[in-house]
Amino acid sequence: MSVLPPSVRPRRLATRLRQRLARADRVTAAAALVSLTAGVLTFAVAATVFSHHSANHDEGVYLTQAALLLGGQLEFHAGPLADAFHPWFFIEDGGRLYPKYNPVPAATFGVSMLLFGEPRVTLAAVAAGNAALVYLLGSLSFGRRAGLAAAVLFAASPMAIATTSTFLPYAPTTFFNLVFAVAYLRSVRDGSLPAAGLAGVTIGIAFFARPYTAVLFAAPFICHALWRVISATRRFGAESTRATPRALVVAGVRGLPDPVRRHGLTALLGTLFVAVTLAYNVRMTGSPLTFPYQAFAPMDGPGFGERRILGHSVEYTLGLALESNGYALAEIATRWLAGGSLGTALALAGGAVALRGWFASGDPSDLAAADGDGGGESAGSSTAPGSPRFRRTAALLLVGVAVAVVVGNLFFWGTHNALADLADPTDGLASLFGPFYHFDLLVPLSVFGGLAVAAGWRALASARERLVRRDVPPTVARVAVAVVVVSAVAVAGVAAVDAASEPIDRNAAVDAKHEAAYAPIDATDFEDGLVFLPTPYGEWQNHPFQYLRNGPGLDGDVVYALGRDPVEDFAVLDAYPDRTLYRYGYRGTWTPNPDVYVTPKLESLDRRSGSELAAETTVGVPDRVARAQVRVDPRRGGEGGPDHVSYTVTDPDDSLAVGWTVTPDGVRLPGAGGAAADAADGSAESVPFDPEGDVVAVTVTLVDPAGATYTYRQEVTVRVTEGGEAGEDGERVEAVWPPERSTCRLVTECGNEGTYLPDEPDTHPEWVVFETDAEAAEE
Repeated sequence: MSVLPPSVRPRRLATRLRQRLARADRVTAAAALVSLTAGVLTFAVAATVFSHHSANHDEGVYLTQAALLLGGQLEFHAGPLADAFHPWFFIEDGGRLYPKYNPVPAATFGVSMLLFGEPRVTLAAVAAGNAALVYLLGSLSFGRRAGLAAAVLFAASPMAIATTSTFLPYAPTTFFNLVFAVAYLRSVRDGSLPAAGLAGVTIGIAFFARPYTAVLFAAPFICHALWRVISATRRFGAESTRATPRALVVAGVRGLPDPVRRHGLTALLGTLFVAVTLAYNVRMTGSPLTFPYQAFAPMDGPGFGERRILGHSVEYTLGLALESNGYALAEIATRWLAGGSLGTALALAGGAVALRGWFASGDPSDLAAADGDGGGESAGSSTAPGSPRFRRTAALLLVGVAVAVVVGNLFFWGTHNALADLADPTDGLASLFGPFYHFDLLVPLSVFGGLAVAAGWRALASARERLVRRDVPPTVARVAVAVVVVSAVAVAGVAAVDAASEPIDRNAAVDAKHEAAYAPIDATDFEDGLVFLPTPYGEWQNHPFQYLRNGPGLDGDVVYALGRDPVEDFAVLDAYPDRTLYRYGYRGTWTPNPDVYVTPKLESLDRRSGSELAAETTVGVPDRVARAQVRVDPRRGGEGGPDHVSYTVTDPDDSLAVGWTVTPDGVRLPGAGGAAADAADGSAESVPFDPEGDVVAVTVTLVDPAGATYTYRQEVTVRVTEGGEAGEDGERVEAVWPPERSTCRLVTECGNEGTYLPDEPDTHPEWVVFETDAEAAEE
């Protein structure tokens, strides 16, 4: 027996959907097609252009948060290993790690992860939903044809395409904002209490998702609701003075004016979600008024003065705000709205059409509405559903949203950060996604642009009628109009494709770089794996490697840990003793530049332990090398003994073998001269290392007669332990093998720039040989 009530059973829902589609007219069917196309396009872009995620590392935060929610958690519980598993934009608090972002966007991604195993389904659903809601909003404001054109403009905007195709919060929050706007207008137009309740729930959810964004979007609606409530309350108060007390008691809540009841319900339900947000703050930060983002970076919120997040800070002044947001608005007007400048021209023309209709007849949609499309009520029918008065209200609210978004973002320095170099539109995250903090601005721009398109369509219909009245054959009139329409569509289509192609190409280049970098990860089937990751941007997971994320239990087929201090690395190894070990690395420098690639490597590791570790390193030597210097350096060092030892080989052969031994007392380099050598037996004095954990570097530097050098460098992580697996007494040495190897020109240490890739011979000279092996020995 189904647990669903009959009204929501899938078969009945499908039947109702088919019936509605059968009754749908061409405009509604076209709007449904636009929404479906937006969803399919978004899924395709997400799966191809962003197959390994984007350059915005917030995506990894939300996907990690979604996985946590599916695991029934709000945070990681990593205990003393928290620093090894610290994801980007997570706060560490006593061994727990929680995200700086509220969980609503992540929850939307988690729904499709749960139902389909593919979070991109949410992206497609949000894209389709936003297009449908823009259609409804445009229809409520200016008629269904205007709504259809608005949906097309919104869905075709490069900022909507790029931003909605990534796991970022802006499009999902706009979805809830749009549901709120449509429900609010329906509640005003139809006097619907359920619509008012839906408006309160959805704006509350939007507030929980992104409080500042929701407040900016809702601000004009809140002002309108307050004005209506105050006006209705005054009228009610005047009428109440003439009513008896008994009549007032009998009337109760039902006797309140409709605006008070409806807007009061919206406010009540919205406030409940504000309370949920504050309760979430208490759960995560311990204070209802401290949001997680404030716990992460207290000076990252709205306001002027010094703004700071991590190591980045700026003195954010009103002048800088005006300059940054001016660039942002110019970018939206010329690059990120559908058709670029053409789309902006349509939006401005739509505003002019609305003003002209307002002043001419009191109806802002008067010049665009056709029979059966724009409502059809007279200007004096102010209380009828869909009246000109209602459409004036809707138009003003849309203008209010635009003003609120533009003015409100002056107080937030995020737009300045997203633009990076203000004079370079190809720099910063805004070059890939547009000024995404202004994402909601696409809504009023698209709706007013849709009004201009509808007005143009009506003008063409009128022109055709005039041609027919002038005895022009109907066929000729239709062809003339068709030529104009096809030309306009062609021009608009070319402009839209041209505007969208540039950011899509940029993001595709980023994805190609990511695909190359993650190739060895994609080619490996992990089973109880533990992978150590490099830290090019500091000790953060998923920054930049957001494709490599941990599950909520820090377990599963693969666990990713940061490669850091040797003591901390050994702590991770001790916590996962039975895992297959790997080290992910690369040759090159990781930068945001999509044209600068790295060559990746996934290297298998093991742990070697014994009373001593006897190692031998063999390197290739080219012609004309005058000498080779062999040297051992611990990073930390230990107590007593030299801090390093070395020796020189003059006129080496084409191959040089270097033996070295790691013992609990230190590292011996047989053949080292000076104070480190024992002339009697040829043994060498040990170079002590930190027994808790250390990195020992063994280098072979080749020097030619002109003084140029080429260095083979290997760094092995070692420590001293007590006893063995069988309970043997005495100290033992343990090492992570193989060492990290690099080859460096002119310097003895070059980091990832010189990572040795034995399977990539083109990355080093053909004479290079770099082999190393070690055997654990027992006393």
